[in-house]
Amino acid sequence: MDVLPPNVTRLINEFAKLPTIGPKTAERLSYYLLKSDLHTGLGEALLQLKDGLRRCEQCLTYTDSPLCKICASPTRDKSQIAVVSQSLDIVAIEKTGQYQGTYHVLGGLISPVDGLGPAELSIEPLFERVQRDMPTEIILALNPTVEGETTALYLVKKLSDLPVKVTRLAHGLPIGGDLEYADQMTLGRALSNRQVFS
Repeated sequence: MDVLPPNVTRLINEFAKLPTIGPKTAERLSYYLLKSDLHTGLGEALLQLKDGLRRCEQCLTYTDSPLCKICASPTRDKSQIAVVSQSLDIVAIEKTGQYQGTYHVLGGLISPVDGLGPAELSIEPLFERVQRDMPTEIILALNPTVEGETTALYLVKKLSDLPVKVTRLAHGLPIGGDLEYADQMTLGRALSNRQVFS
C-alpha cells in the first residue's frame, strides 16, 4: 500500500533518476522541499533552466550567446584546444587556474555498449575546427576509463594526418595518496610517466 500522496511519490521518483541520487536521498530531498520555502525558487529555476541556452558555435559548450565567454575572450590562447567529454569537465579544468587555452566538447565518449560511436559525438566539428584554425596543440582531457581511452585512440588516429601536436593529461598517483591503496593501472602509469626530480 502506497501511503504517500501521488505528487510526493512522483517527485521522489524523479529525484531518484538523477545520477548519484538513491531512493533514500530522493525521499530526504522531497521531504526537505515539502517543509521549506525553497521549492518555489527551485521549481522556477528548473522550469527556466533551458530558456535562452544554446551551444557555443565554436566549442559546443552551453552558453547564452553565439560564443561562450572562453571562446569570445581575447586573452585565451587559441593555439591550444582541450578536448573534453562534457561541459562539466571545462568547469573542473577552469577551477585549477592552470589552463588558458580553449575547449571542444565531444558530448560523450565512444561506448558501443551505450550505442555511442564516433558519429554520435561532436568529432567531425573538431576536425573541421582544427583544419580551419590550425591550432598547435590538441590536449586530450578525457577520463582515464576504457571509453576515454577508446575515444583518445580514435582521435589520435584521425588527427595523425594533420600538423598538430596531440597531448594528453598526465596520469598517476594523487598528491597525498598512499602507494598501498593505488590500483595497479594507476601505479603502472605513475611508473611509466615518471619525471626527473627537480
